[in-house]
Amino acid sequence: MAARSEIILPAARGRLTRQKLLAELTWLRVGGPADHLFQPADTEDLADFLRQLDPGVQVFPMGVGSNLIVRDGGLRAVVIRLGRGFNGIETDGDTVTAGAAALDSHVAKKAADAGIDLTFLRTIPGSIGGAVRMNAGCYGSYTADVFVSATIVTRQGEIREITADELGFQYRQTDFPEGAVLVSATLRGPKGDPAELHARMEAQLHKRDETQPVKDRSAGSTFRNPAGFSSTGQADDVHDLKAWKVIDDAGMRGARRGAAQMSEKHSNFLINTGGATAADLEGLGEDVRKKVYENSGIRLEWEIMRIGDPLPE
Repeated sequence: MAARSEIILPAARGRLTRQKLLAELTWLRVGGPADHLFQPADTEDLADFLRQLDPGVQVFPMGVGSNLIVRDGGLRAVVIRLGRGFNGIETDGDTVTAGAAALDSHVAKKAADAGIDLTFLRTIPGSIGGAVRMNAGCYGSYTADVFVSATIVTRQGEIREITADELGFQYRQTDFPEGAVLVSATLRGPKGDPAELHARMEAQLHKRDETQPVKDRSAGSTFRNPAGFSSTGQADDVHDLKAWKVIDDAGMRGARRGAAQMSEKHSNFLINTGGATAADLEGLGEDVRKKVYENSGIRLEWEIMRIGDPLPE
């Protein structure tokens, strides 16, 4: 069988890059190369490419890399990354339709300008494609609460709409079709006064800056809160455990492995202090999971996605 790098890819109007170093595209700045990176020109270009691509070639849709560890050996796949042409934001009444590459913070601000309350998105790192796929949430609100529909391109190259029922929203995850790429989403929020919505977001930013290591190289929350959430992501106050609390109780605030560290400011943030490898970061995360389980019997689940191959020993 031919090596992955020898596969002939379909012609496309977008940009194709061979052996793209993914460390350049992730917030944690770690990760080996992808076999290929494809940046489609538009939705039709993406659909044509996927329709003609060998079905045996793995596809990985990648957003802005804000919640991702790519292992040091890289990824045997075609990584699809949406850019210009996929970041538009339009409002209509109480709905917002945004391209998958539109940043969550930009969507929240544009919605507020139109008097639509999507303020919970303001402090979530990442883009709308990732927010839908992972049911991103903050301050008790989740993407599932405001989701109307989305447009996807399937692995077979079909452009179609997808509903909330098909996505099966759960806490920090969905049943997103394997190999499909989300290209846009429509959200519906409550109406509000634009000035009040912007003021609320400023307060959220101030709170975030006080409590989270926003100036460090991190990927947001490392682990999901341990328990007490319904299928739609709503918290059960009786069992509303926080990951940072069980990490603290296990004595792992500030723990290190190589140049990876659990933040002193917020112990559920895994940071690259400079020169960490993906193995350092993932290994430290596993150290934390082990200590928490030994201390409390709680098995923390990763919120950061980890993909790719480790380097050979």
